[in-house]
Amino acid sequence: MPKAKSHSGASKRFKKTGAGYKHKHANRSHILTKMSQKRKRNLRGTSTITAADAPLIDRLLRS
Repeated sequence: MPKAKSHSGASKRFKKTGAGYKHKHANRSHILTKMSQKRKRNLRGTSTITAADAPLIDRLLRS
């Protein structure tokens, strides 16, 4: 049986932590001038994915 490969797109976007998986927020790459400062500030940093999405990410990353 060949070795299972992880989804390369998912491996670039999600990182496994003790609490689950962390990810960056969407809508933070370009055309930011029309966005309010508060919205841009709240999109900074990382957050953990919801528990409902965890099995899908597990399957993509084969962990």
